[in-house]
Amino acid sequence: MEANTTIETQMNYAKESPLFYKVFTLAGIGIFLDAADVYMASAINTAMMNDKFATVAQGSMFLSAGFLGLFVGSLLAGYIGDFYGRRRSYQFNLLLFGVFTFISAFMPSVTWMIICRFFAAVGLGAEIVTGYAVVNEFAPVNRRGFWSGMIAIVANAGAPITLLVATFMVPNVGWRSMFIVMGIAAIILWFARHNFPESPRWLIARGREKEAQAIVDQLNVNGMYDITEKNEDERRVKVSFGRGVFVASVAVGAALLCQYTFTSWVPTLLVRRGISIFSSIGFSAVMMLGAPIGATIGTVLVERTGRKKLIVTTFLATAILGIAYAYETTTVGTIINGMLLTTTFYILMASVISVYTNELFETKYRFRGAGIANAVAKLLNVLMPTVVAFLITQVSPSAIFYGIAGMAVIAAAVVGFFGPETTAKEIK
Repeated sequence: MEANTTIETQMNYAKESPLFYKVFTLAGIGIFLDAADVYMASAINTAMMNDKFATVAQGSMFLSAGFLGLFVGSLLAGYIGDFYGRRRSYQFNLLLFGVFTFISAFMPSVTWMIICRFFAAVGLGAEIVTGYAVVNEFAPVNRRGFWSGMIAIVANAGAPITLLVATFMVPNVGWRSMFIVMGIAAIILWFARHNFPESPRWLIARGREKEAQAIVDQLNVNGMYDITEKNEDERRVKVSFGRGVFVASVAVGAALLCQYTFTSWVPTLLVRRGISIFSSIGFSAVMMLGAPIGATIGTVLVERTGRKKLIVTTFLATAILGIAYAYETTTVGTIINGMLLTTTFYILMASVISVYTNELFETKYRFRGAGIANAVAKLLNVLMPTVVAFLITQVSPSAIFYGIAGMAVIAAAVVGFFGPETTAKEIK
């Protein structure tokens, strides 16, 4: 036990090393692809319907297939990561995603594309679970919020970059080209991650101290941050698995459901307002500049304000902006309000998804907890495209934004009343 404590202490306070930067970079690129894929699907879905390759109903099925695949992939990643190792979760997911994304470019019908979309998303489902949790486990405790937030910035730069690329590629080269670019990028990253290290925290939990020590020695090449008794005493927090799953599922579910609903359908909503497909994707790209801005704000504030205060406040701001967007009538106002709304989404990504969720669970079931929370969100998103398509065609697009506001208020209440404060806390 003493050896375990020694190894954990070394890892908790190890200064950033070349191995840590390697883990951060490889995990960050993977989550970048995860974020980029959502916006790729949004742009492609809009283009397919505009080209009459798919109806609104088929487009919603295309998006739903992706979320269903992410649901399956998130659950698998959670259990594989906890029982067989973090590294194992990373072995095949990107290859599966890359191959099925690439061949989607050559599918002759939307039915075959929906099938490929499902299997590609199963592979990608591990990324958001594994990437954020791995950085959380490798980062120094004193700097955990900062590095978890930084990876959210890297990941969510995929939003504006992907839509900017789509703005030029979809009209000029065709929407199928997006599948080719994304598939090749995923396969290249799969090769680069062949020597990805196992998490020492997982090895310690499995009683494999010798293997853990060898990796921790590499993490300690630049020395350690100062350790004080006060720091150690303040870093303990106990959260039951059930409570953690409840809070994480509601917070992650609301954050991703609000974000995916808005980003997946905003180009289509703009087209229905009479804006051209080229301009709609371009306007969406401008709105998505709020992604890196929001992720940066979240990274800066998550340690300074505390997790709960930032998360609850941001969910409430999302509700207010969501209702305001429903009443926006001008193009300039739509873009500005959309950018502000996107900013709040990505403050939540940087605080809820990247940091808070993984801090709610102990090492032995961290991946399962995060996997279940993300799977719940993905399952809800399986149904959301059908709901949104119904609202667009049968009710009013404004109802979408009332729904976003309602989900945000519920999440704020759950985190506020049931969520523990985990800032600078260590969960064993």
